Amino acid sequence: MDNDDDDDTPQLSSHTLAALQEFYVDQQQRGGTKISEGFKQYSVGSIEEDWQLSQFWYNDETALCLANEAILAAGKGGRIACISVPSVYQKLKEQDGKDFSVCILEYDRRFSVYGEEFIFYDYNNPLNIPENLIPHSFDMVLADPPYLSEECLRKTSETIKYLTKGKILLCTGAVMEEQAAKHLGVKMCNFIPKHTRNLANEFRCYVNYDSGLDRDFSCSECT
Repeated sequence: MDNDDDDDTPQLSSHTLAALQEFYVDQQQRGGTKISEGFKQYSVGSIEEDWQLSQFWYNDETALCLANEAILAAGKGGRIACISVPSVYQKLKEQDGKDFSVCILEYDRRFSVYGEEFIFYDYNNPLNIPENLIPHSFDMVLADPPYLSEECLRKTSETIKYLTKGKILLCTGAVMEEQAAKHLGVKMCNFIPKHTRNLANEFRCYVNYDSGLDRDFSCSECT
């Protein structure tokens, strides 16, 4: 690797990186996490899916498309909140983050290795979040509720509406279109997200603003 390229790569603190590497070693010994040679701490899939938590990561193309959309929508210096969507958080962290900030709200405490940007989140207690996350302080809120149920979407929507200044990007099943419009006022986009594994349920993206995801295009245009 050319070390000259490292200056543009977001870096964890030495303490957090050590904790992350310790976690990987422990998980590898238990057989719970695969570590590829020369792993990157923010690469999608570096922390494996846990199907018991209804985790299904987006593929790299989709994660990049959604990350780029979030950056554009948030604007220069914007704040982005990722709710239950760690693969997009990871892809955002692979970008040059000088012009935006991001945090991840996630139930899975394995992601606490990302330090202060990790916020433990349980959709069953949608407003049980730290006081430093003040209302309507995020330029973009991107969310992927873990379950395709009205209850899960309704409760997650409480968090979304609490955090967002206005812009919302929701990823969930096509079957949730009516509920998404009801709870968040979002509409379905043309863009179709893809996962690393094929899912039985059709997934779609929904927004409440004029989005690039609503034009006719392929994922390859985002790369």
